Formats: sequence, C-alpha cells, structure tokens
Amino acid sequence: MAIFAIGDVQGCWLELQRLLNKINFDPEDDTLWFTGDLVNRGPGSLETLRFVKKLGNAAITVLGNHELHLLAIAHGKFKARKNDTFDALLTAHDCDELLEWLRNLPLMHHDKTLGYAMVHAGLPPQWDIEEAALRAKEVERILKSDQLGEFLANMYGDEPSIWTKDLKSWDRLRFITNCFTRIRYCDKKGRLNLKQKGAPGNQPKGLFPWFELPKRKNRSEDIVFGHWSTLGFRAENGIYALDTGCLWGGKLTALRLDGEEMFRTSIDCPGIKITK
Repeated sequence: MAIFAIGDVQGCWLELQRLLNKINFDPEDDTLWFTGDLVNRGPGSLETLRFVKKLGNAAITVLGNHELHLLAIAHGKFKARKNDTFDALLTAHDCDELLEWLRNLPLMHHDKTLGYAMVHAGLPPQWDIEEAALRAKEVERILKSDQLGEFLANMYGDEPSIWTKDLKSWDRLRFITNCFTRIRYCDKKGRLNLKQKGAPGNQPKGLFPWFELPKRKNRSEDIVFGHWSTLGFRAENGIYALDTGCLWGGKLTALRLDGEEMFRTSIDCPGIKITK
C-alpha cells in the first residue's frame, strides 16, 4: 500500500493518467491525495472529476479555488471567465451528480497517524492545526446546506485581510475560504495579501510566504498544499508544495507520504495555451 499526494491537475487528464502509470498506482491498494484544483483551464475537467469520484475511498481530495469557482458558475452566482473550460462539464449528463460530490468535499484533510495535513493553498499564522480544522468545518457546513447559493454569491473578495475571532457572517466565511484556497503571502502581522502571485523573492517588501512567518502556530504540523505554481516544488521545514505548473508546461508531481523514505515522481507536461 502506498499513499501519494498529487499537485494541481487543473483538467490535465491525460497527464494525470501518465503520472499514475509511472507510479504504478493500484486503486485496490494505494491512496491518492489531491491538493485541489482538479478542474479548469485544461481540457479534461470532466474526465478528471469522473475519474477521481469513481476512485471512492482510494482518493482524498480537498477543495481548491477552481472547484469553488465552478460551483459559483453552476449555481448562477458568477459568470464564466474567458479562460474557464467548464462547458463540457456543465452540459454533461452527470453534471449534477459531480457538483453534489464537490460540495461535500473538505477544505482540509488531517491524518494524525500519518502526520500530515493537506489543504489547497495554506493556513494563516493565527491558527494551529486544531483551530484550522474547526474553521474548515464552518465553511463545509455551509457548502452542504441550503445556504450554498448565498455563500457562493458572497464568496468573492479580498477582505477582510486578517483573522479575528469577532468576524461574523459572510466576512468570516470569506476569510476562512481565502485562507484555505487562495493564500500565498502575508505581512508580519498575518494580514493576507491576495494580489501577489509571483515566486518568493519578487514580492514587495514586508510580505512573506505564509509558511515562512516565524510565529506561525501551525509550524509543528507537516502540511501538503498546491495552488502556487510559481513557487514550484518545495519540501522544507514541514511544508510540501506540490503545484509544479503542469498547466503551464511544467510538471505534474506525486509525492509518496508513507514509508520510511519520502520520494517524488514527476512527469513533464506540454502545457495548455492560455489566452491572456
């Protein structure tokens, strides 16, 4: 039995199949952890969702920003963007079934025995892993409820930028959602900056990757995440960044998490032409 974490697929269905062949994935014995953003921009979002859903307990997936974006479009709360590639999915005979499956996925997976937590983007420095789990549950309950549409209508936006326990209603849920699905940089006080997307070293002065803040309360936990293609693969100080830019002509990466020795496997990807 093997457990592999895989970075953002983003509809690159054929590349995912090549990677699984390379690691000799066996759904009867092995488990895949997906860091979110299974869909969008690539041509195979429908095939990817069908495949991962069919894996059942052999796959553990957390929600990414592109899954939430898909739900918002499907529920009429946001218009599709120019480079979104959801048409085949939204007109598929099993679209409703796939969307129902998505809304029931978690924002965080924590395996205490294995010693890893997985999120799509990251965590703010104010939360330890136990509080992060509680905050994830807040949004997950809304996603499963009859308030889904109202949540999706209020989900977009960069504010509030810092956590306080006094946050309420949609501001509170929006901040939590942005942490799990969009965070990259923070200032020293833990204030999110969601505009900056480049690689570390190119950000404005006073901003730091969320995982480099010295007083980060979740520092004691090993955290697997995706989302940040310009960051590339990182495995240091308890963080494992797995979005290696398959969509952009980089690689699709799997990281084995179980066993005595962790190892990484990647395939080269041709990339998808994105109209700017």
